[in-house]
Amino acid sequence: MKAVAAVLDKKGENAPRKLVPMLDVLGYRGADAFCIATPSNAAIEAYLEKLQVQEFKSSTTLGHVFLKVLAEEKPKLAQFKNSAFLFDGRLYKPHIESLDALFSEKFQAYNASALIEEAIKNFDGFFAFLAAENERLVVGRDALGLYPVYYGENSELFAAASECKALWRIGITEAKSLPPGHLLIADRKGFKTKLVKTPQRLVGPVSEDDAVERLRELLLRSMAERTAGLNKVAVAFSGGLDSSLIAFLAKKADLEVHLIHVSLENQRETLQAEEAASLLDLPFHKFLYRAENVEQVLPKVLWCIEDPDPIKTSIAIPVFWAAERAAELSFKILLAGQGADELFGGYRRYLNLYTRFGGSAAEKAMMSDIAKMHEQNFERDFKACSFHNIELRLPFASYSLVEFALSLPLNFKIVSKNDALRKLMLRKTAEKLGLPKQIVYKPKKAVQYATGVDKALKKLAKRQNLPVRQYLQRIFKNVYCF
Repeated sequence: MKAVAAVLDKKGENAPRKLVPMLDVLGYRGADAFCIATPSNAAIEAYLEKLQVQEFKSSTTLGHVFLKVLAEEKPKLAQFKNSAFLFDGRLYKPHIESLDALFSEKFQAYNASALIEEAIKNFDGFFAFLAAENERLVVGRDALGLYPVYYGENSELFAAASECKALWRIGITEAKSLPPGHLLIADRKGFKTKLVKTPQRLVGPVSEDDAVERLRELLLRSMAERTAGLNKVAVAFSGGLDSSLIAFLAKKADLEVHLIHVSLENQRETLQAEEAASLLDLPFHKFLYRAENVEQVLPKVLWCIEDPDPIKTSIAIPVFWAAERAAELSFKILLAGQGADELFGGYRRYLNLYTRFGGSAAEKAMMSDIAKMHEQNFERDFKACSFHNIELRLPFASYSLVEFALSLPLNFKIVSKNDALRKLMLRKTAEKLGLPKQIVYKPKKAVQYATGVDKALKKLAKRQNLPVRQYLQRIFKNVYCF
């Protein structure tokens, strides 16, 4: 699991040659295998240079930069009925077995678009599913948008990839994010997208007790699914409610759990994280940085996240550091608490909206943020972790849990205009599960502020007499000079 790409040459048979530079940029940190497939040929090699691209003649092609996370894993690449199929990502039980069946028994019963549409409808996990037919590409993305998928075109090519830089490399300057749960079909005449699956707002629980019990079940199931077959995991750890609950649940699942805490020096939250780790009785790995470390890491982080947005950058830096340290400690999997604030009303601005404009304004903002989690959070963090060959898993981002959160009334998240803590149901559920009260009722502080990264970026920009956005844009342009 690492990265995918697909090319449709609108003018002929040059798609495989256009794919090579995409795989080159996607494989910048190494891989276990490089794969290429057309409707009539396929090859897998340990090194990109060994792929005999000149032997492939097709107007459509698929590519995979494959990284083995678990020992038994192999590239999911197949051909059938003049079509090539490629799957990358992670499914959780029982969906793993369903994928194996899909790659064998059901090929005969479905065309490419129907096959991928069924996968989107039925699978829970994070993934991209691609197919190359004669003069047609089909691309699908998981329903929460946990796996990044981008697409774009110019006069000669249509292409899709899990990172924008692969599209930029072949001259496609405008890359769009494929919406979660969508199917995309492209041919020489153009492309169309189709919504296949999206979380629905269902009938909610009738009482707080019912809500707590249902959320408890969903959290335990999500953690069990995301850690099945593992012996140890790292947790990106701030010491707050979300990361502490993730660590607590992982420990409850009988895993060896290590807490990775990153921050700038002299931040009060580091002491609080140490105290939380002590309450959880889990190994605590603390890594402290300085402002010059922020300056040094910026080019790499901007290369990863492909966006000079100040907020995304200030959040991505701690994620990048946590993944880097997890890799140094020989972990393959990093658990994190992303998604909890959107799902359960954790951000301060929700309370501000509630206070100024009423509950409907706060609820509208939450719904909007949940719909945009893939662009605001998941894509950024997936790419920051992928740089270090770390697989990011997010227990709060399970499909059933998202639908449950959507079904909760506002007063199950924010009690009143004076609710400084927020996330009522999550806190009550954490307390019922046994998380220490000192952690359960700790106030929320955003990671970019808690780690000091936001302040460091402002200081670095000020030295250059630039606003933060312009400072980051200048570095971004230097990083992406192709």
